[in-house]
Amino acid sequence: MITELLRPRPSVVRLWSRVSLDHDGRGLLGRSRAGAMRRLVQRLLHRFGWHLAPYPFHSPHYLRHTARRLEHLAALGLPLEGKTVLEVGAGAGDFTHFFLDRGCTVTITDARPRNVRYLRGRYPGRDVRLLDLESPTLSAGGPWDIVHCYGVLYHTGKPERVLDWLASVCGELLLLETKVAPGPEPGVEDVSEDRHVPSMAVHGSGCLPARTWVRRALAERFEHVYTPVVQPYIEEFRTAGSESTGHGPVVRAIFVASRPALDSPLLRSASVGR
Repeated sequence: MITELLRPRPSVVRLWSRVSLDHDGRGLLGRSRAGAMRRLVQRLLHRFGWHLAPYPFHSPHYLRHTARRLEHLAALGLPLEGKTVLEVGAGAGDFTHFFLDRGCTVTITDARPRNVRYLRGRYPGRDVRLLDLESPTLSAGGPWDIVHCYGVLYHTGKPERVLDWLASVCGELLLLETKVAPGPEPGVEDVSEDRHVPSMAVHGSGCLPARTWVRRALAERFEHVYTPVVQPYIEEFRTAGSESTGHGPVVRAIFVASRPALDSPLLRSASVGR
């Protein structure tokens, strides 16, 4: 009975989402008052063992998006069991259990101290660290067999430097998911983001790389580059050449960069000349 009374209710989660930052970064009470209210609510909730994810990671859109990506990653049948994993930009840690359940040793990282505090509460006893990909400083632990970088690259302002570092600490596979620019134009577009929103660029500068740019950048750093034959069942993922079909303004793509060659009917080679 007591456990039921102390369990977070949907109304509490909705209130937390409103007290936390909205998509425009202002929040219900304004930044300064919202910050004080958040800290008070956090202390009260943590007293009862509740750890609510920073908004908007557990909004309906994010939960649906994460579910589709998780089922897609599982369906690829990649050799992931028992590996060491570096998870960058973990956010609320909704991908972390995917690797833990497969017997992996996971180093969980995020660039925001607030997210790191939440991750340490959600995964007590696990290796959770603060990591800014724009100026990475991890003291020990690497290289890792697997580097998981989903939904992060486009939130950085220096994607080439980020990929340089990710490749330097990756022993086998880099799992990369990112927004990409629609159309055939190569290159990278600079994008401004609200650094106050927990799911956006921590420094306020993001990017929108072309699909061809990502393929070439990965091929310069890894022996093999692949793209999935089948995409996640969500509107934002579409194969190259179908960006103009009117499904919406956001286009995402998944890449698997590998040191060893992978023999799978679910992957097609996307390697280009070095």
